[in-house]
Amino acid sequence: MFFDLNVPISLSPIGSQGQNQNPSKKGKAKQNQSQNTNATCTLQFTAAQLSAIETHLDLLVHLGYTVLALNQTIHKKIDPKTHINILDILLRQLKPRPGVVFLKRLSVILDEDSEKGFGLTSSSTQLLSSYDLLGLIPTTSTTLSQACLTHTLPSSSATGSSVLTANIISLPLTLNRMPFHLKHTLIRTALRSGAVFEIPYVGAIGGSSEEILVDGGAAEIGANAKRNWWAGAREVVRVTKGKGIVVSGGVVKGEDLRGPKDVGNLISLLGVAQDAAHAASTSVPKSLVLRAQTRKTYRAVLSEPRIVLPEGYAAAASESTVTNAVSSTPEASSANGQAAASNTSSATPGTTALKKRSREDDGDDGEAGTVHAAKSNTQKDPKNQRLQGQKEKGQGQGQEPSQGQEGKRKKKKRKGNHEEQ
Repeated sequence: MFFDLNVPISLSPIGSQGQNQNPSKKGKAKQNQSQNTNATCTLQFTAAQLSAIETHLDLLVHLGYTVLALNQTIHKKIDPKTHINILDILLRQLKPRPGVVFLKRLSVILDEDSEKGFGLTSSSTQLLSSYDLLGLIPTTSTTLSQACLTHTLPSSSATGSSVLTANIISLPLTLNRMPFHLKHTLIRTALRSGAVFEIPYVGAIGGSSEEILVDGGAAEIGANAKRNWWAGAREVVRVTKGKGIVVSGGVVKGEDLRGPKDVGNLISLLGVAQDAAHAASTSVPKSLVLRAQTRKTYRAVLSEPRIVLPEGYAAAASESTVTNAVSSTPEASSANGQAAASNTSSATPGTTALKKRSREDDGDDGEAGTVHAAKSNTQKDPKNQRLQGQKEKGQGQGQEPSQGQEGKRKKKKRKGNHEEQ
């Protein structure tokens, strides 16, 4: 399963420009939102636009990509009053492709005007909930710090923070000089929070980028763009140590598209290990998509839990509760006591005598068995026989002197008696 998380949709549906120019007046936010919803229902892509997008998607599927993220890019900030999700309109008009997963991504170009805020707050949660992924393209050191430190933390659904979570940080690699220095603390903090850094391979082959990126100062087109990309991509790999990197396309023209294996070989030239280069388009984006889905819920719960009982469990449980209720009544407890007393009184003296006799027989059999076992052990083991014989011999030797001394004492007594007589 190969991922391409940056399939730019630079075309706009008919009528979107006129609908975006809504006057901003106080107390009319609900009216503007209703106008935007009505505009999304009326906007449509033309047949020429749809054919170009379909051809681009068919080529990506032919190359082996199975998960495609359609990317909508905006400049400076998100305005809830004028913003329209064009990807929902496009997905309704695309033909179905079995086995291919389409995701919706929103990317925001951050410049000096975006330092005061660019719309990723809790007030925009309902508007941005329709997107699967959120990406940031910082062009200043301040916006890079905000993207790495603030907007990579979990959103308000879990921590109570007032900012939304961005999943992807895309750096302007084709610029003549990167507008900020990549610090280890910022990059590692973003990676620890779960964000990833995107490397679009379109700059490595000298392809053309989106017009909105060029106009927003996030990309360049020219002879030096390819050289700048290689220098910037090596810097990203050096700071991240090859971890938390996602390779995407960002390709506008079909002739600039490359297959997943070619992209892996291309990234390995930056000093990334072969397995890490393969994971940059397979396992890393997969974990990113799952993390983005779980962060939209409370404590990473994907669905509402349900209790599924097996068949017949409810009937058995009801029967057990009824029996317990009956046994707990005082009438049932008194009946159980009377039954126990009758059982004890029914035991006759003859039965007790038989039980006592059987116990005594068992005890005698046990003692006889132990004696027989001890004798058999001594008979079988010659060493035990030898030790037992030595003990008996020593006891006999110890008794002989005592018997001789007693005989001498008796003789002395007899002699004394004769002399007295």
